[in-house]
Amino acid sequence: MIPEDLRYTAEHEWVAGDGSGPVRVGITHFAQDALGDIVYVQLPDEGTVVQAGDSLGEIESTKSVSEIYAPISGTVVARNATLTDEPEIINGEPYAAGWLVEIAPDDPASVAALLDAAAYRALTES
Repeated sequence: MIPEDLRYTAEHEWVAGDGSGPVRVGITHFAQDALGDIVYVQLPDEGTVVQAGDSLGEIESTKSVSEIYAPISGTVVARNATLTDEPEIINGEPYAAGWLVEIAPDDPASVAALLDAAAYRALTES
């Protein structure tokens, strides 16, 4: 459940896209599985400027509340409004309909600097 075509962070976010345009961001299957049933998601508004590593929002599950961290620096250009009413989509489709936000990167090269699938797999297996 670790798609090869995505980039990852040690905080269990994924990034789709190469950085030449906006990239889509979500949480990994590993993260949603650890959280359990997701009941609420708080996401930044479009136009919000984020810095890599800073809090991007929160995900609340029946077990806990977890921070979502920005994988790259840039500007939020879209947010998944469906999650407002249906946050549980993240549990069923973390890499598809359960995406969180799209970010226009400040530095396109920052995407390539994230973990590849093999490195993320090694992280989750250790």
